[in-house]
Amino acid sequence: MTREEKAIAIQDLTAQLEGVNVVYLADISGLDADTTSNLRRACFKAGIKLEVVKNTLLEKALEASATDYGDLSSVLKGNTSMMIAETANGPAKIIKEFRKKGDKPVFKGAFINQEIYIGDNLLDSLVAIKSKEEVIGEIIGLLQSPAKRILSALLNNAETKGEVAE
Repeated sequence: MTREEKAIAIQDLTAQLEGVNVVYLADISGLDADTTSNLRRACFKAGIKLEVVKNTLLEKALEASATDYGDLSSVLKGNTSMMIAETANGPAKIIKEFRKKGDKPVFKGAFINQEIYIGDNLLDSLVAIKSKEEVIGEIIGLLQSPAKRILSALLNNAETKGEVAE
């Protein structure tokens, strides 16, 4: 790869990282072709962009980015795949699902909403992160619950007094 090609690759990676809030780094080396194809398909269905990257180029892209990726570049050893997603727990769920069949992919690190997560031991915690939609759904459910109880109590009270016509 010439210097010019490397510069273009770094610019492309920097552009991909621009404005992104969820970036996972994983090692998918050692997966057979069929498993890798299934992983790519699962990522595509979940709206996750999966790309195998060169560590030095990604490190330079992380440095060139306006976003502070902290110590994320410290995990750039060996084979690295970058997963870019909209939901914070999407890539973690996919990694965990594929780990049921073996020990790969290995979670290296993640950048999620300005927070850095490093180490495979954090995978279960990242799976438990709720998406924005899940949190909103829970809040709506919690807000509706007291109103439903009050309505139910009022209806039960009216029924016992015989005020509700059937």
